[in-house]
Amino acid sequence: MKKIFLLIVITFISLSNLTAQNTYDIRFSQNTNTDANCGYFNAYFKNTPKEIGYSILREGNKLYFQVTDKNWGINLFKKSGDGIAIDVVSKARYKCDSIIEDSQIRGAILQPVYAKQLVRGFKPTLGDRFKTFVGTVPSDLQDEELEFNILFLNNKVLCRYQRIYNLESYPWDLLDMGVYLDSLTYKSKEITTEKDKFVTKYKKLKFVIPFQKNKAAYLPEDIKPVYDSLKLTDFNIKKINIKAYSSIEGSLERNLELQKLRAESIAKSMQSFQKPDIETEISSAENWVEFLNDISKSKYKNLKNLSKKEIKQKVVGSVSNELEIYLKNHRKAVIILELEKKDKYKEMTTNKLITIFNDFILKENIEEALVVQNSIFEKLKEENSPDKLRELTVPKQQKFVPILNKNSMFKYLLNISYAKIAFDELKMLEKLDPKNIKIKYNLVVLRFIIWENNWEKITIADFKKDIYQLKKIGIKSSLIDRMFVNFHIVKAKKNMIAKNYDAKDDSIDFIVDTYENFDLSNYDYLSLAQFLNYYSNKDDAIDLLDEKVITITVDEDLLFYYLNLTITNKYNVASNNYRTMMLNAINMNEKRFCKIFNASLNDGVTFQLLENEYLRKTYCESCVNE
Repeated sequence: MKKIFLLIVITFISLSNLTAQNTYDIRFSQNTNTDANCGYFNAYFKNTPKEIGYSILREGNKLYFQVTDKNWGINLFKKSGDGIAIDVVSKARYKCDSIIEDSQIRGAILQPVYAKQLVRGFKPTLGDRFKTFVGTVPSDLQDEELEFNILFLNNKVLCRYQRIYNLESYPWDLLDMGVYLDSLTYKSKEITTEKDKFVTKYKKLKFVIPFQKNKAAYLPEDIKPVYDSLKLTDFNIKKINIKAYSSIEGSLERNLELQKLRAESIAKSMQSFQKPDIETEISSAENWVEFLNDISKSKYKNLKNLSKKEIKQKVVGSVSNELEIYLKNHRKAVIILELEKKDKYKEMTTNKLITIFNDFILKENIEEALVVQNSIFEKLKEENSPDKLRELTVPKQQKFVPILNKNSMFKYLLNISYAKIAFDELKMLEKLDPKNIKIKYNLVVLRFIIWENNWEKITIADFKKDIYQLKKIGIKSSLIDRMFVNFHIVKAKKNMIAKNYDAKDDSIDFIVDTYENFDLSNYDYLSLAQFLNYYSNKDDAIDLLDEKVITITVDEDLLFYYLNLTITNKYNVASNNYRTMMLNAINMNEKRFCKIFNASLNDGVTFQLLENEYLRKTYCESCVNE
């Protein structure tokens, strides 16, 4: 489940363009950062724990300064001249046909409220927070979309001018190392939900089908690889995701029509392969992402600076013909097939399956017992409880270790709280089958969970030896590298808590040098980016995602996380590929992109991003009806 957090942004005031505004008795300094009047305030905010939060709360037309810690708020205002003033900013300031004045006071300043009134006014509110009154929205602005910037005054001197960004964040975790059941099985986590599911590596197949100009039909030889893959007798297609793209030249209406026809023709063809209905998800877009990527290398690179409408006007006739070398590659459909293994026991009840399983165990038909066991697992996933596993009667003998291993690891996959139980069970199995690679791999994975959660003392040197030992017995280097990245993620967390910052930095350096050695899932990208952002610096996190977010197949949630990570920084926004990335986001979900520029109190990041002319141009082009 995604969460919202508030980012406080400090801006130091220039003295220009203030003369026409009523600034009451506020004293504006040329340099509030070093001004002697602000020394106490600067130190107080610098030493504020990150757990302390504050914001402006609107109730009707009354405004309140809200804090998570009442004592922190009271101690902030020491002198009679310490206080708060609110700058009421209207989104009307950013109309696309208007000129924005260069002023850091962006709206109407309300009369300051000082220490005595603020401290006396603190009252409890929802969620163990406290609020104190700081002003009323002016009557002429009450029906407009507004934001409220905070002027912190120390002895009536403006020391801090803050606006608040409302940013999304998501849950994150260690990189998924997988565990061995029959084969390597992953806990496939979705970015925007708390639901985990586990799947084997055959989960998805991906294909790219090209289309000719102005044609909705595909060539038989282009789709043959898809057909060949669907002849696998052990699998059904669970879901088809089709992303259809047209090249950017021509009318938007015709391009949308072509995309729809292309996607529908592929979906119909896929459905012919099996009787069960296939869940089909279709999306379409003009391929602006690859167009802007490709022309960056051509003599037409200056087109990147134009609006989409202006580019379409240019890409006609001879220009279109010259660019056809790129455009022909932009007309395509990207097909992702999610497969599931056929289950011949699917229609049986859990109790019936358990009876059949136990019968196969008695007959020592281990191969068929493993098949039935998988069917039982599918049933228990829906119930989200491993309790029924107790009814599986499996002797603790070496020949039954594959079944016992799966039972233990299934419990862990259903619920991480079973990790220690599963670990103890696998240690017993290791004694029965000391050379079993799957057991050894699973033990190391479980030890990560135990170490991270401090459930048992782990000797770091011994743990490292266990990981290296996996490589000696045949585990792939990419899996070992993934484990060592996780090793240093946990180690960095623990060194951060212990304030051993040099060791923490060494772990981060290792992670940055190593993560390119293996493939990352979307959830892996998210987890690693958030880790680097928190424990190192934002630049490492941005570097991780830079190339990913300008591909047409990037996960939507990952792309919008990157937007959250970068859009508040004017230097990030000024980078060469930022327009490409924004158009990628617009193509995927225009409504979600435009929502970023809503007021922070209206589920947006902040409409004050539109102070940036580059962002304002994109917003006005894509989010404002002409």
